[in-house]
Amino acid sequence: MPAKKNEVVSVGKKIKKVRTEKKFTLDQVANDTGLSTDYLKELEAGKVIPPVGTLLQVARALEIDSGFFLREQESNLKDRVQQYTKRTDNYAYETLTPGAENKHLKAFRVTIDSMQDHGGVGYHHEGEEFVYVLSGKVEITVGDNVNTLKKDDSLHFNSGIRHNLKNVGDDAAELIVVIYGP
Repeated sequence: MPAKKNEVVSVGKKIKKVRTEKKFTLDQVANDTGLSTDYLKELEAGKVIPPVGTLLQVARALEIDSGFFLREQESNLKDRVQQYTKRTDNYAYETLTPGAENKHLKAFRVTIDSMQDHGGVGYHHEGEEFVYVLSGKVEITVGDNVNTLKKDDSLHFNSGIRHNLKNVGDDAAELIVVIYGP
């Protein structure tokens, strides 16, 4: 059933639409991203909301710009501003670089609920990542190394290494995350 003019199309539906139009199998996308086919099925069904890193991996596997998943069909200014704030199971992210869909560098303001992490598997994507903590206390695990960061701390790492982000504080944590993808 096609989306109505004002209906927002979920990220999962967009992924499935592009994947089927390009005739990519779930196994192909799973092998290109390192995600399980079960996770991809849940993603396409809208049962899970992926973190930014996962969106970057899927976009690369589908050979499309990652900004495609953040754009909505509405074109008025109010809707375009609102579309850049997304909520997942445990955190919210807002793009700080709207209009940079075709650029290598993307920046986000990320808010993570207290004592929460990104649900599901750790993620990785080609390129580099820079995290600056505005408030709160977080753990960023890169490979086997655990980095604990608090307000005004930062971390720069190879985002091709599996990594995960977790709020280990009693309050919500707010971060600036900059992702570079070749």
